[in-house]
Amino acid sequence: MAQLSLAVTALERDSLFAKAYAKGMNKREYWEYAFEDSMDLIAKLPTIASRIYRNVFSERTSLPVAVERDKDYAFNLVNQLGFGDNGDFTELMRLYITLHTDHEGGNVSAHTTHLVGSSLSSPMLSLAAGLNGLAGPLHGLANQESLNWLQEMKSAIGDDLSDQAITGYLWSTLNSGQVLPGYGHSVLRKTDPRYLAQREFALRHLPNDPLFKLVSQLYRLAPEVLTQHGKTKNPYPNIDAHSGVLLQHYGLKETRFYTVLFGVSRAMGVLAQLIIDRALGSPIERPKSYNTDAWIRMVGAKL
Repeated sequence: MAQLSLAVTALERDSLFAKAYAKGMNKREYWEYAFEDSMDLIAKLPTIASRIYRNVFSERTSLPVAVERDKDYAFNLVNQLGFGDNGDFTELMRLYITLHTDHEGGNVSAHTTHLVGSSLSSPMLSLAAGLNGLAGPLHGLANQESLNWLQEMKSAIGDDLSDQAITGYLWSTLNSGQVLPGYGHSVLRKTDPRYLAQREFALRHLPNDPLFKLVSQLYRLAPEVLTQHGKTKNPYPNIDAHSGVLLQHYGLKETRFYTVLFGVSRAMGVLAQLIIDRALGSPIERPKSYNTDAWIRMVGAKL
């Protein structure tokens, strides 16, 4: 993620918005330059991501293959990563990108991109800031942690995939003070629709994958355990409970790279929002703040 953020920041040198602003332009033109920057940036992200993948995880030290202009975004991303013309994986990546684009503007990466963009920083600098937020463990690492937890469970219970063995492992996780990765959501109070979209894909393309079978059993058992536990507002699975299982099925097993794929996908949503902000002339964002007197009243102190 550090490499991705640095690469996006380095593209500031090509920002049409920054150059036009330096020369002076009408406010009504802001969105046009933001649009051009965003389109250029989104187009370059698969090549950047695949270069990072090859640098860190792959034995392929050559540059990623060239973009095939007659193919779509997902095809080129999969192909440049080195997985070739894999139709099912490409179809998964179309779904993955769509589901991870953005679902609400209040998450850390979307809000950070909006906040930095509100100062009229270029789309490059704004997205880089959002990517740094996405890199935080409480945000972009969730699908990685969910897959690691599933693999640890599979290792612990072995071939005993009975309801009793899985339920026992769930309770041992909760009783040790940990959460069940991939379950619960800060906004939703039902099963994440993105989880259901991924489940539908898995049922069609990988119904016999061992980890998908485990995910399916958890979908049936975990909500009841969490409800009995009583400390989870939403006991149902979210998108992160599924996405890592799908990626590993097609050979993308390097979990540290999952957040980079998340970032490539998220860029489309947050940059679209940034263009809208520029078109509407949204003001700079200023958070509410408290002076000392407000804090004193809040805690009931007397000075």
